[in-house]
Amino acid sequence: MLIKGYDVGPLVPGESLLVRPGFWSNYLLAMQRWGGCAEHPVPEWFGEDGADVDALSEVLFDPEHWPAFRVPAEDSPGAVVIYSNLDGDCGTDYLLTHPGRSYAEQIASWDGDFSGTGLTWHELIRIAESPSLADEGVQDAAPRFLLLLPLLTDPDVPETASARLIAALTAVGAPQDTASIATEHLLAHLTKRS
Repeated sequence: MLIKGYDVGPLVPGESLLVRPGFWSNYLLAMQRWGGCAEHPVPEWFGEDGADVDALSEVLFDPEHWPAFRVPAEDSPGAVVIYSNLDGDCGTDYLLTHPGRSYAEQIASWDGDFSGTGLTWHELIRIAESPSLADEGVQDAAPRFLLLLPLLTDPDVPETASARLIAALTAVGAPQDTASIATEHLLAHLTKRS
């Protein structure tokens, strides 16, 4: 897999990993700094268990294969999420793709701390809700939204944000009763860092 302007590692399509047990715990819990929370996150919030998370970690953080998750959008910028697995130094890079351009622009990264510009709530929703069916990548709204969620740098999310996040989490397999707990913690973390 090639992404022009981003040829520093052995990229492989990662979309098939989205349905594997342990993916969402790995992806969403990795961005959290839960130090001050009374309740620490657990994979069960996402309908997963520790063994699944550990098994998928081996795949996600393999230095020989860097999973890339393409989120193409129709007539607007799309995104690519890349696990940049340098030997001994793993991180996640977030790129924007633009119609008519043959390269991707890195807008953020996560390597223990978030750095970059990120997206507003409205930008995130616009990309999540406008898949480009002509391009390869994630087409379903819920995983598109969740892949983009770590990019949220907007302190003022609408009142509907919680319901939208709960719906996305349950669509990818999180139990209804724990999706609300995960949502509360994810939104609190994301809006606090803005």
